[in-house]
Amino acid sequence: MILVTGGLGSIGSHTARALLDLGEPVVLTAHRSTRLPSFLADEPGDRVVVEHLDTTEGAAFLDLGTRHPITGIVHLAAAPHDAPDPVAYLRAECTALLNALDAARAWGVRRFAVASTIAAYLGVDDPPWREDAPLPGVAAHQIPVFKKSAELFSGLVAAHAGFEVVNLRIGTVWGPLGLPDSPFFALPRLLSAAVRGEDPDLAPPRPPAHAEDATDLCYVKDCGRAIALLMLADRLEHSVYNVSSGRLVPYAEVVAAINAAVPGAALTLPPGHSTGRPPEGHLDTTRLQRDTGFVPEYDVDRAVPDYVAWLQDHEA
Repeated sequence: MILVTGGLGSIGSHTARALLDLGEPVVLTAHRSTRLPSFLADEPGDRVVVEHLDTTEGAAFLDLGTRHPITGIVHLAAAPHDAPDPVAYLRAECTALLNALDAARAWGVRRFAVASTIAAYLGVDDPPWREDAPLPGVAAHQIPVFKKSAELFSGLVAAHAGFEVVNLRIGTVWGPLGLPDSPFFALPRLLSAAVRGEDPDLAPPRPPAHAEDATDLCYVKDCGRAIALLMLADRLEHSVYNVSSGRLVPYAEVVAAINAAVPGAALTLPPGHSTGRPPEGHLDTTRLQRDTGFVPEYDVDRAVPDYVAWLQDHEA
């Protein structure tokens, strides 16, 4: 049985779906709502268990192992990305991670996966970005600062306790249950505005989008399946894996797919590149493909109609 913290979030719930599809029951933790999304709701209670948990509460975390036969942990729970106080953010994230690692050690799990980020590569030149690239000590935002530290924390504890660690450097994830208006990239705003018939206002503080801007997009269903494959693989050769589509997707391609999927959307973007945009790069997913057989199933042309259908069903 695999424990997924943050298991009712976008990545967590799709990781759960993929684990279930591969025959593995799950325990999902949630801090607020414990309502299952529709694509998990019909599963029997011996396959999906939902537990209310504040991951910063160590005793409550450890208690899960007295009630469920947990053999692996996927730690995806996260503090709010827009927490204004970096000290409070780092304290919450570090406490939750250490509690998850303590539980992994106490329960004797086989494998512990923790969410890292594509932003760990900030300052690395020469894409595609590979897992063995040295990571600069860049402190541009509190999220990649913590994620890079989490990789070290997890590796240290895993080596001491004897379980395997899998650091998941996840690309730019989008799809059902994700934020409809992300502060990090424009796609969710463009798509949700098209579905609602709204003006896709990208004025600051929203990120801009020009036709030739490109991002390494990872549809959440592919992301969840990749994580599940990494958790259940008989053998892994590495402790760090890039999880994404492995290619840059220009926003012109995104807008074309949205206009095809949403009649009357007629989205347009300014030509060229946005000014002041960080250097573009994408993740090399060779390790992931070689060790798990993962191949993305959702390119933009397939993913956009899928997400549009989800939004239309759940925001009507």
